[in-house]
Amino acid sequence: MRRAILAALERRGVQVDDFGATDETSIDYPDVARQACESIVNGRSERAILVCGSGIGISIAANKIKGIRCALCHDEYDAVMSRKHNDANALALRGREFDPEQNVRILNAWLDAQFEDAEGRHTRRIGKIRSLEE
Repeated sequence: MRRAILAALERRGVQVDDFGATDETSIDYPDVARQACESIVNGRSERAILVCGSGIGISIAANKIKGIRCALCHDEYDAVMSRKHNDANALALRGREFDPEQNVRILNAWLDAQFEDAEGRHTRRIGKIRSLEE
């Protein structure tokens, strides 16, 4: 899964800081989520792509970090809406029991989508989400 995602990002010309495992040794996804999401919070990165077996654990870990809005997406619709309405700055994907090509389609939809807020309601709601972090 990782190779497919990295290749897709390379094809798009996206600069990647890779915080994942470098070999077959098991690593703990909360550690990866922290590194990747702190890169966003510190202004080094704009967004993060996170992968664990189900995508659930890494999305939960990422959302514990103040300023992160991580969306676990299973299809392109989820990906687009997470950007358009929630301005998600992290994307979680499942790495196990899922087609790499589907994850690449989700990734591309997420990267292509832009935050939309002509009426201000999404910004207001994101502000309320931020207030929950306090």
